[in-house]
Order: sequence, then C-alpha cells, then structure tokens
Amino acid sequence: MTEHNPWAALGDDPFSERPARESVRWHGGTLHIGDQVRLAPKRNADALDIVLRGRIATIESIEQDYEDVVYLAVTINDDPGADLGMLRQPGHRFFYTLDDVEAVAAGEGR
Repeated sequence: MTEHNPWAALGDDPFSERPARESVRWHGGTLHIGDQVRLAPKRNADALDIVLRGRIATIESIEQDYEDVVYLAVTINDDPGADLGMLRQPGHRFFYTLDDVEAVAAGEGR
C-alpha cells in the first residue's frame, strides 16, 4: 500500500508556488473566488470564531496546505477595512475550512 505524500507534487522545492485555485467543490456545488458565504465556524478556536459567526464574507482566494486541506481566505463584507483584506494585509483576511461556511441566498449579502 502506498502512503500519500503531499510533498511529492512539489518536487525538490517545498516553497515553490502552487497553482492558484479558482474554485472548489462544496456540498454538491462549487464555490468560486468572489462568491459570498456565511461564516459558521464549528470550533471555537479563538474569539474571532465567536465574533464573526453569522457574518457574510466574500471569498478572496482558495488556498490548499501541504496536507491537502482547503481553506477559504475571506474578507468580511461589512468590515470598513475590507479593502485591506483584498490587499492581503493582516487583520482583514480570515481563513476558514469548507466545513466552516454556509451558502448565502442570492442577494442576501450585498
């Protein structure tokens, strides 16, 4: 039996750029960069999970770590500093797993 090696795809350079993801399969559908989601963190990993629960966010990027876990980098729609999140500045861009978001009805988050 062959064990999965998440580092193998990176070849000799584990710090090389990985191809950017534009979308990811999610609960029978697909999430894309620019889509809106409602934050629903399953774990209370920190105070921000509690403070941001229920907020509407926009997917800024889709990231994948070396263990193939997919994260959505989001900006909070009603954050006055959301433009800083789009510039990938600290404090305005948050990472959640696919299990930590819910669908938003059309027109709900704007």
